[in-house]
Amino acid sequence: MKNIYIIGIGLIGGSLALNIKKLNPNAVIYGIDNNAEHLEEALSLNIIDAKAKIDDIVKQMSNVQGITVLDVDSGPDTNRTVVTIVGSPESVSEAAFLGIKRASEILDMSQHSGTHPRMGATDVCPFIPVSAVTIEECISLSKQVGKRVGDELGIPIYLYEKSAQKPDREKLPTIRKGEYEGFAEKLKDENWKPDFGPAELHIKAGATVMGCREFLIAYNINLNTKDHRLATDIAFELREAGRSKRTPNPNSKNLLDGEIVRNEDGSPVKIPGMFKDVKGIGWYVDIFNRAQISINFNNYKVSTIHDVFDAACQLAEERGIRVTGSELVGLIPLEAMLMAGKHYLRKQNRSLGVPTADIVECAVQSLGLNDVTSFHPEEKIIDYAVESDQRPLMALTGTGFVEELSANSPAPGGGSVSALAGALGAALSSMVAALTHEKKEMLDSKPEMDKIGVEAQALKDRLTFLVDEDTAAFNKVMEANRLSATTDDEKSIKDLAVDVANKYAIEIPMETAEKCFRVIELSNILVEKGNPNSVSDAGVAAEVALAGVSGACMNVLINLPGVEDDDYCVDMRNRVEKIMEKAESLQKIVFEKTMNIINK
Repeated sequence: MKNIYIIGIGLIGGSLALNIKKLNPNAVIYGIDNNAEHLEEALSLNIIDAKAKIDDIVKQMSNVQGITVLDVDSGPDTNRTVVTIVGSPESVSEAAFLGIKRASEILDMSQHSGTHPRMGATDVCPFIPVSAVTIEECISLSKQVGKRVGDELGIPIYLYEKSAQKPDREKLPTIRKGEYEGFAEKLKDENWKPDFGPAELHIKAGATVMGCREFLIAYNINLNTKDHRLATDIAFELREAGRSKRTPNPNSKNLLDGEIVRNEDGSPVKIPGMFKDVKGIGWYVDIFNRAQISINFNNYKVSTIHDVFDAACQLAEERGIRVTGSELVGLIPLEAMLMAGKHYLRKQNRSLGVPTADIVECAVQSLGLNDVTSFHPEEKIIDYAVESDQRPLMALTGTGFVEELSANSPAPGGGSVSALAGALGAALSSMVAALTHEKKEMLDSKPEMDKIGVEAQALKDRLTFLVDEDTAAFNKVMEANRLSATTDDEKSIKDLAVDVANKYAIEIPMETAEKCFRVIELSNILVEKGNPNSVSDAGVAAEVALAGVSGACMNVLINLPGVEDDDYCVDMRNRVEKIMEKAESLQKIVFEKTMNIINK
């Protein structure tokens, strides 16, 4: 047995845990007890394992209503854990405080060691705007939580990044310098008085850095060497801070072995690094039996992961070693993965008009993200982790969707089917473009096919979103109609809600119709210029897209009576009439072209 849970970790349970440890030193023991004192004593005596301590801290946060724990990433050698949570500002505020509080109770910095720089049990607590929240709100939130932690827990708090109150406190390494062991002395300096909390070190909890920042990507590049100095040497080349200039040592490829070149005043001559907004250090990780270049991307849009990775590969080769892959710590935005995937697809001269999953997979393979740990996109990409439960229809199998559609409920209905028809047409268009792009006899068509493929994929993604959104729009109408209207104020609120919901239930299928028409336009190009062997596929794309246009327009018209705005209704009827006329006319042209080619 590897994981053992003991319910009741008092005298008897604690003795049992100790004996299990003697018999099976590799066992991970979890203690469950309603008595907080029993748990705390067990943790302090290491009867319960470190992993159990982490789980305990995470549990405090996950128990807050509205909180979702996206990721818990522990590094055994670095002796640190990164916990990523999402939720409303109020729930995140409470969860952060409870996590810091529990960490201060069960972790002891005076007994802590690890290769990663640190100054506190909760070393850094960043607040990052993800959706429906501004940077300013996150700054305010960091200050509120920081003050509460300082006042109630007695932990020194320093504000950094966008929350910083002083210019010299913007960067984390500056604040963290001296780490836990040197912080008591650092606090004697008036310039290092904390922003919140006492100006004295909390012996168990240390000090905590808090603030609002952009999304930071923590990323390690793996080397086929145990020499951490080589990793450090490369890190100095990559990071924005750069390095001290050195005279090359003819006996070593490691620049760290050269003599430092100094200015007249004796200070080292500095050479800036290759990449802006990038931090880097080198270390050896025993569990992986290799050295790593540890990279922090403060802005992945300024300096991309793939550019840094490629540069690291070149620098490693110059030093007689090589990069074996990389490792992501915590989560990464989908955009960063797509940027990397498209970069490597271009290098391979492959079409960019492929599904998002294929682009992500290209990034994973090219960056070697499965080298030392497993990379699961649904867990490690924040967009997927946050939205995993927000598209219930498109998460179904084909059979599941049909079964759901056939049930005796009004939604999903024709609007969702129309969007799905358009998505199928877009997917077919992308397929034809990709098959044309790959055909060596049609090299001149590559740029145009690549462009069409990318657009078709975007249309497919939006239309699949509209499959679920059409059902959501219908549900909003039903919710608005169920509102109470017993008073004049309630009636006014209900009337407004019904009007807004009805218009939304019209605009969603209207967008569906427009997107489906664009699919017909793409199929028209593909019939003429695409791979002749796939002309029927391009023709089918137009057929199903026309069904999408027609069905969506029906849904626009059937919802119009619920809107009292006459001008709005007239405008919508005109738009429906025009797009139906254009779609039917163009589809006939596509059909005739398709049949002519087939019958040649």
